Amino acid sequence: MDRRPASKLLHLTFNQDARCFAVGTDGGFRIYTCEPFAESLRRDFDIPGGVGTVEPLFRFYCIPIVFGKDDPQYPPNRVSIWDDIQTEFTGEITLPSDVRGIRIRRNHLVVVLEHTVRVYSFPGLRRLNEIGTISNPNGLCAVSQGTDDSFVLVCPDLRKGQVRVDNFTDKKTSYVRAHDSAIACLALSIDGRWLATASTKGTLVRVFNTHTRVLLQELRRGVDQAEIYSLAFSPSAEWLAVSSDKGTVHVFSLKTANSEPEPEPVSYSLSSFIMKGVLPRYFSSEWSVDQFRLPQGRKYIVAFGEKKDTVVILGWDGSFYRCKFDPAASGEEMTQLEYHNFLDPEEEEPF
Repeated sequence: MDRRPASKLLHLTFNQDARCFAVGTDGGFRIYTCEPFAESLRRDFDIPGGVGTVEPLFRFYCIPIVFGKDDPQYPPNRVSIWDDIQTEFTGEITLPSDVRGIRIRRNHLVVVLEHTVRVYSFPGLRRLNEIGTISNPNGLCAVSQGTDDSFVLVCPDLRKGQVRVDNFTDKKTSYVRAHDSAIACLALSIDGRWLATASTKGTLVRVFNTHTRVLLQELRRGVDQAEIYSLAFSPSAEWLAVSSDKGTVHVFSLKTANSEPEPEPVSYSLSSFIMKGVLPRYFSSEWSVDQFRLPQGRKYIVAFGEKKDTVVILGWDGSFYRCKFDPAASGEEMTQLEYHNFLDPEEEEPF
């Protein structure tokens, strides 16, 4: 019997608490639970372009979707709202340019275009705000997901290497000068208090307090330039996970639970290469406590698992890994607990 060909992957993302992940394919979309690993929802659409973006809201089945580019009836500048209870589309937004990303909260839908970020009420879809950004083709943006009403949004600013922080609850906008190079990846803690950033150099990850804009930590992924694919805070913001094109996932210990350092001027010029007048930045930056090695050259995203000291890694080749890290380790290898291929269940582990 011929095997059914695996679906082509167009989009891959975790939901807000990383208990599920969503997959957009050339045939539709799927949602999987991470623990236990299982497919929980599949919807197929007879649309040539497939589903280019899908962003579930926790496990609430009112799901924003952007279709691919092969069908003029469903263009990539339109966000369609799929209601899985009614099994039909119940709303849509047409944008002036192609959608680069979507972020969703219980009361807000954020749509990222290449030069703007638009904030809408959800599910009412009333436009509330519009933010200008530097060219942002990868749709970089993050929003807080706390249980209270606080709403923090971060995105690239108009200035290269700078992050704009909008606290909509306090009606306050501030800016974090994060890197000299362009921002390549960013993430927020659940409550929006902590911001992690990486630049196109990909050697360092910086962690800031979004309220004070103080640099809390500088974490070293490595010494060679790399493309950072994802950054993820643990729910308690005690740990930060980083994936890159070097075929590794790193877990770093954070100081967010401790008292913060006194604010210090942060400069990234050559004159500040000697930190505190003694050690080069290479030696003063902090290294990961654990790492997991993957096939190099493939794209992976990472999040923390439901069980203590675990991470879930998703690959664009369909791979699903669940691993355990040792908080007391220093640069050790994580223990692999589980492997699946969500695109092709019959495919063996790629090692």
